[in-house]
Amino acid sequence: QVQLVESGGGLVQAGGSLRLSCAASRITVGANTVAWYRQAPGKQRELVASITSGGYRNYADSVKGRFTISRDNAKNTVDLQMNSLKPEDTAVYYCAKLPFWGQGTQVTVSS
Repeated sequence: QVQLVESGGGLVQAGGSLRLSCAASRITVGANTVAWYRQAPGKQRELVASITSGGYRNYADSVKGRFTISRDNAKNTVDLQMNSLKPEDTAVYYCAKLPFWGQGTQVTVSS
């Protein structure tokens, strides 16, 4: 069974930064497309960023220029560096290698 474990969430003030990490087991992140999604209260889950096996990165328009997805093949992790955070970034963030999901990590940005 594929396992994805997120870490790094927390509470931060607007304008601050957080780095999320997704540790994968039973898959090789470098050989798969791995993505970060988020779900805010009362809203649908949305794609935030993804990285393919070839290293192509895709971002939601709302986070372009602020968030960066990266991969560490040696550690088998996929990270999401989030800068210039806004209150509207508040959500539970999930790591996914579809159809598998992590348990999520809460990110709260205060104004």
